[in-house]
Amino acid sequence: MKKNLIVTAVAALAASFATAASAQSSVTLYGVVDAGFTYVNNVFNENVNRDSFKGTYVGMTGGNVQQSLWGLRGAEDLGGGMKAIFTLESGFNLGNGSLANGGALFNRQAYVGVSSSQFGTVTLGRQYDSTIDYLAPLSAAGTWGGTYFGHIGGNDNLNSNFSIANAVKYQTANYAGFSASALYGFSNQGGNFSNNRAYSLGAGYANGPFKFGLAYMQANGVNSETNQGGAVVGNQYVSLNDGDAGSVPGRRLRTFGAGAGYSFDAMTFGVLWTQSRLDNTYLSNNSTYVNNFEINGRYMLSPALSLGAAYTYSQGKSEVAGDSADTFRYHQLGLQADYSLSKRTDVYVESVAQLGSGGATAWISNNGTFGPSTSSRQIVFSTGLRHRF
Repeated sequence: MKKNLIVTAVAALAASFATAASAQSSVTLYGVVDAGFTYVNNVFNENVNRDSFKGTYVGMTGGNVQQSLWGLRGAEDLGGGMKAIFTLESGFNLGNGSLANGGALFNRQAYVGVSSSQFGTVTLGRQYDSTIDYLAPLSAAGTWGGTYFGHIGGNDNLNSNFSIANAVKYQTANYAGFSASALYGFSNQGGNFSNNRAYSLGAGYANGPFKFGLAYMQANGVNSETNQGGAVVGNQYVSLNDGDAGSVPGRRLRTFGAGAGYSFDAMTFGVLWTQSRLDNTYLSNNSTYVNNFEINGRYMLSPALSLGAAYTYSQGKSEVAGDSADTFRYHQLGLQADYSLSKRTDVYVESVAQLGSGGATAWISNNGTFGPSTSSRQIVFSTGLRHRF
């Protein structure tokens, strides 16, 4: 009897240790699957057997609101308020199952780090810069609107066209609503420390119904085919206009901006300004800049049904090889209706229209799904189903 009691006590103690160890470490599988149908007019279609022509795009598309992705997120308790963390995240094209964003396995995020509730978080690997941390959450593209609500050609990356490789990042803890982040992406090139590197800074406040953010990011060598080992790997940046200064490889991209948001009852508002500059090309003295001014709002008609609208005015100039600058302007309006079938599944209908002037070519941001417009106008209509797990 005594022996049985001892065995039982040892087994119970071992089980308690196993439970504690399990509670100290966790790994979570998560993801998004988004697919539907999209119509786009005035699409530039290049065919080697005939002249380039204007076409209409109609097809099944993935990532209309959010890019389809899967990921692993883990944490281990190290004691003293510290824990080890990691994230591995891969975007893919749902229609054909191929990898997105250049074809790497973990093409969105891949980092490991240490987090402290008191001192903040340090992470190493591929990750998003401070503009995604503090400006995107104030925009329609970075929240409810998603892919097509991004600004002309994805010039400020608010819908996460690319992330920064070889990066070390520090994120402060939350101090009464205030926080900040800083990132540096290494070029990893011997004898050329500054070529194809990136860095960013950002800060914000979020407490109650009000939030505010500002950020700056600089990346050298964007669109470069030769700098595959640097901070901005390969042709990940979408240019401002097809054929203009923005499409030249090996350029310096600088993005900065500020915005604010406010929520009350069932309504959420956001206002945002960003500026993107492309210059210092290796090929010629070209430069392009664009200012984006956005106002957006979303209203919950019911716990399941929401309506959203966003308007963006973009204005800028392009200068090619020292010639006189060309001024361009864009007006973009986006509308969306979203209905939740459950906490994880929703259906949506949305449309984005863009009108350019001053010789500007319309190009609704789409993460590479279709090309620019053949004119100053373009309209996208999309509907689909999204599931989160």
